Amino acid sequence: MDDSGGRDRPYISMRGIVKIYPDGTLALRGVDLDIYRGEILGLLGENGAGKTTLMKILSGFLRPTRGLIYIDGKEVRFRDPSDAINRGIYMVHQHFSLVPSFTVLENLCLVHGRGFLTTLKGLDLDIVREKAKKLLSVLGLDVPLDIPVENLPVGVRQRAEILKALFIGANVLILDEPTSLLTPYEAKELFRFIKELAQKGAAVIFITHRIREVIEVTDRVVVLRRGLVAGEMITRSATPEKLSELMVGGEAIVRREIATSERNILAGKPILSVRGLVVLDDLGRPVVKGVDLDLFQGEILGIAGVEGNGQSELVEAITGLRSVLKGSVILNGVDITNKTPSYIYKHGLIHIPSDRDRLALALDMKIYENVLIGLQRNPAYHHNIIPRIINWDTVKKAARELIKRFSITAESLDAKARALSGGNRQRLVIARELSKGAKVVIASNPTRGLDIASTSYVRTILRELRDRGAGVLLVSSDLDEILELSDRIAVIYDGKILGILSREEAKRVDIGLMMGGVQAS
Repeated sequence: MDDSGGRDRPYISMRGIVKIYPDGTLALRGVDLDIYRGEILGLLGENGAGKTTLMKILSGFLRPTRGLIYIDGKEVRFRDPSDAINRGIYMVHQHFSLVPSFTVLENLCLVHGRGFLTTLKGLDLDIVREKAKKLLSVLGLDVPLDIPVENLPVGVRQRAEILKALFIGANVLILDEPTSLLTPYEAKELFRFIKELAQKGAAVIFITHRIREVIEVTDRVVVLRRGLVAGEMITRSATPEKLSELMVGGEAIVRREIATSERNILAGKPILSVRGLVVLDDLGRPVVKGVDLDLFQGEILGIAGVEGNGQSELVEAITGLRSVLKGSVILNGVDITNKTPSYIYKHGLIHIPSDRDRLALALDMKIYENVLIGLQRNPAYHHNIIPRIINWDTVKKAARELIKRFSITAESLDAKARALSGGNRQRLVIARELSKGAKVVIASNPTRGLDIASTSYVRTILRELRDRGAGVLLVSSDLDEILELSDRIAVIYDGKILGILSREEAKRVDIGLMMGGVQAS
């Protein structure tokens, strides 16, 4: 493939794309982008760089304030996503677009036929099912077709999104963080399929924060920064250092820390102990199947696994968000099994959930109001004279201190949490939770969807917590993150712990096999 993706003329050209949101935010400042048939284009950038906005414009979800789009040299204008889909352009969003109450098969019918009612009357469901099964076989993905999407784990929902995009037969496929919930094997199978699509003439736009993936799978890389193209290069000429520098606007330091057994993990009893834990999912099926775990002071215990193997339910059971059927959870010598989240918090545990927007923040409340969540009963935030009445001046003062300490970028304390970028939302959650002073931290996919700078910041915070003697239970579908941060690694598959390895004995290939259900030799 030559430097133009193997074509002299681009299939799609975006010229001078400007996007100004109604609140005055300038998201894109005049972006030019060419997309060629038969190439895989990597699109990189920090949160707020404009890459998602640019792709939403290309896929018809947004209209540009200024600028033009050409397909095969002819100007096109998209009124809505259906116009883009009719031209073969389809975007798989990081946040799912499936109809929650429909089964996966019914969602596929929506894009196969002319709508759900027409599907029921005139479309042979067996045809849709057979086509879906063939695609699943090619991709090596496991997606149940007859279960409502709302009852599926988040990882399986993402696989269904990928299936839907490929099912529709798009010739321009936009993938936003498509591998974040896949095993290394599934990711390689997806890469293989993407490459096959490109070889057949399709264009694939691959958005990811995993630079290693960009280097592995793409042909060309375009980096956005602050609404402009910061640079582009042929992938074979790219290095992690070059890409990082383009993304952050200066020389970037790629950090790597190797945990060692010499780290001073305090001896004695574990501060968190899980024994014989059995937990049911929302359908009443066992999804955590007799898990034993010990977390000690001064360590990060990583739990590696593909989303949907019980780790979400395990975290919910430990933090009081889901009932325990059998087994026990002991925190600092206190039995917290089936206790309320507030009771567990009072005994020294904090939770950084994987879905910060749904479980950690009230997006339409102000930033300083979000700082108070979980702390509203703390007398330190009450009036001295009038008991149980919030002293908002005290809350605002605490919020200012947290914003400064955790380098949160916000227009004002009165701005809604929704106005923050993904990275700053996560910093706000971490700042608030750490202000509670707990010694046990449950961090579930704490860097999911964050840019490289925010990811580095969050990982540094977790290391500092460990070094100060806290115990961190890190649940992550990002194997690189697990390997970088963990002192010990537990691999979960089908609701069971297949093994617990020290950092020194952990090998990527062995962990990958265990994540796929194969016990390493």
